[in-house]
Amino acid sequence: MHHAPRYKGRMVDDSGNRQEAGLVRALGVRGLAASIFNTTVGGGIFVLPAIVAGQLGTAAPLAYVACAVAMGLIAVCFAEAGSRVTLTGGPYAYVGQVFGPYAGFLTGVLLWLLGAFAMASVATAFMGALASLVPALGGPVARALVLLVALGALTVVNVRGVQGGARLIEVLSVAKLLPLLLLVGVGLFFLEPAALAIPALPEGGQLARTCIVLVFAFTGVECALVPSGEVKEPARTIPRAIALAMGFVTLLYLLVQLVAQGVLGGGLAQATQAPLAEVAGRIGGPGMRLLLLGGASISMFGYLGGMTLSVPRALYAFSRDGLLPRVVGAVHPRFHTPHVAIPLHAAVVWVLAVSGSFEKLAVLANVSVLLLYFACCVAAAELRRRGVESGGVPLRVPGGYAVVVAACAFILWMLSSVTWQEFAVVGGVLVLASVQFVLVRRRAAVPAAQPGA
Repeated sequence: MHHAPRYKGRMVDDSGNRQEAGLVRALGVRGLAASIFNTTVGGGIFVLPAIVAGQLGTAAPLAYVACAVAMGLIAVCFAEAGSRVTLTGGPYAYVGQVFGPYAGFLTGVLLWLLGAFAMASVATAFMGALASLVPALGGPVARALVLLVALGALTVVNVRGVQGGARLIEVLSVAKLLPLLLLVGVGLFFLEPAALAIPALPEGGQLARTCIVLVFAFTGVECALVPSGEVKEPARTIPRAIALAMGFVTLLYLLVQLVAQGVLGGGLAQATQAPLAEVAGRIGGPGMRLLLLGGASISMFGYLGGMTLSVPRALYAFSRDGLLPRVVGAVHPRFHTPHVAIPLHAAVVWVLAVSGSFEKLAVLANVSVLLLYFACCVAAAELRRRGVESGGVPLRVPGGYAVVVAACAFILWMLSSVTWQEFAVVGGVLVLASVQFVLVRRRAAVPAAQPGA
């Protein structure tokens, strides 16, 4: 039986749910948690230890702890919002439900841009890892063709059904975990205690800037929740999947950083190309180094698979709400998936990855992800205040409003280290998006011309 969303007992418009009747709610806790894990643990875990060590030295684990606390608070806000608003679109749907279509559209633009540029970045790193394993794939033409095949295969799998895409993610989650767990398990016996000593605590501004980098290592929940319209029992599934995935990610990141730092010591900051492969070579020789390079390739491919499952649904949501042509939101009559949005998104990612121009906009992701999180945290508080329920009994986090305030405070602390030039880049993108929104709404408001007029 269909139930419309409620605001404190009042029935509200559920047209979005009715429009999504063609989608199948097939994602459970395991599938969604695997999706979150894959969109979080991508290529970053194989290079982050060196980057963070270069910024904070042996105090690097403190940044992981600070960032994990911030992301834990943010994830809780996402969990409550996701248990209350179950439309496809994730943050786009949360913010739009509270602040209206304009704010929702800007949120969706940030979300899709994050996903597109993040996928393009990891796709380029994926090809670099493959080239390290097979030098013949290092040329630009070979890289472009292999990437086209990889993205094409992921597109076909996800168009044929959300369950198939989720199963692929589960398999890749296990496959990429094995070399990382082996590295941690063996590396713990090679630690040098002196390499883990922290001589002095980092300054607050320096720690905040490092946390912005680490936010990208922890991001993924906002993209993995985009297909909320295809989640079974979302009020129960979404919070459990977030808790399971984020808890494991945090533990894994800390262990990897400690092993890398404890094995390489001061040399970790210089091993910027493949720090974990260097660790593996130090403790297990060339064979283990090769295993880590293979694990990095699998991890990045798994990341691309998870993002192919989730991010194109943002384009579907735009089309559903009339902000993109209707054809973009078409649902396949047999597979019940957005079969136009998925290949369209993959094509954009391929162009960005092949051209490499996405690197010029990497700074946009630094600021936009935090602005996206801030809007979603505020939306979660407002959804609770209004009593919105659209997927069963929603999650109510103890001290929910205090959690929102703490999450927003962490976000503002990290944003305090952002330069005005970086804010200007994000502002320019939002202005362009606003112009698009106004033009679309203006065209929708103009009545069609009468014949003979």
